[in-house]
Formats: sequence, C-alpha cells, structure tokens
Amino acid sequence: MNKYMFLGAGLCVAMVLTSCGSSESAYKKAYLKAQQRTEAQQTTPTVTTPAATETPTVTPVTTTPVTETRIIDNTDATPIRTERVEVQMGSALKAYSVVVGSFQLRGNAEGEVQRLINKGYDARLVYSADNNMYRVVAASFDNKPEAAASRDQLAQQYHGAWLLYAK
Repeated sequence: MNKYMFLGAGLCVAMVLTSCGSSESAYKKAYLKAQQRTEAQQTTPTVTTPAATETPTVTPVTTTPVTETRIIDNTDATPIRTERVEVQMGSALKAYSVVVGSFQLRGNAEGEVQRLINKGYDARLVYSADNNMYRVVAASFDNKPEAAASRDQLAQQYHGAWLLYAK
C-alpha cells in the first residue's frame, strides 16, 4: 500500500514539474519575430538622385483650402455635421438627415436600423468613408427646420442625435 502511495505521489510531482515549464523555443520565436519587426521599421528607403546632366522640372504648387465643416442656412444656430456618405441600406437621403447612432460594426448598425423600422421610422444605413463609421439615419428631410424638429423629438429617446448634411 505504501508503495502505491509513494508511486502515485511521485507521478503527481513529476506531472506538476513538467507541466509548468514553458518551452524555450516559443520565447525564441517571439523574440526573433519582434527583432525582425524593429529591423524593418529601422530601415529607410534609398533615395536616388537624378544624374548631374538632368535638369529638374519645377512646377508651382497650388493649395486649395479644405474645410471639414460647412455651415448651410445656419440662421438658427443649429449644429450640423457635413460628411460624405454612401447609402448602404434603405432609400436615398435628402439634404438634411437625423443621425441617431454611429457604429464601427455593420451588424450592430443594421440591428439598430431594423429596430427603427419596427417602430415605424423610414430608417437608413449610411457609410462614412471619412470616419470609417456606419451611421444610422432615422429620418431625412429637404429643409433644416423639419430636420431640427425631428432631431429634437428623437433626442428624447436617442440622446446625442445630430443633424447630417450629406455632401
């Protein structure tokens, strides 16, 4: 009986000692991979210079100012965001839209669109490539006052609802 207990205890100790050890090769592989990444980041591309006989052609640079926010008919000081969007699901957008949600995952956005449709809204899913976000539009209008009124109504249920002017 003592032999079996001693043998069982020995097997348990052996299993504990061998199972806790980590393989050195895994650490080595991770180290080599990290070293290759840092070497790739440290290398700089070679720059070739034109031959001495070539004359460089210089063209004037013209800059065009880029504005992200464009205010359209903002006499009532209602904030509006301007984005370039594509309709992914639903009917076409009108000039002013009420956005009630923004999602990075399309599936989450589609679920919110479906909830709005079930509540009776003409919801749409649009994609903003500028921000890499899916926007859930609850309603779309031709004029700003109607859109602002709808946004105020929807803001009771969807805190943070905002107006979008589609480019």
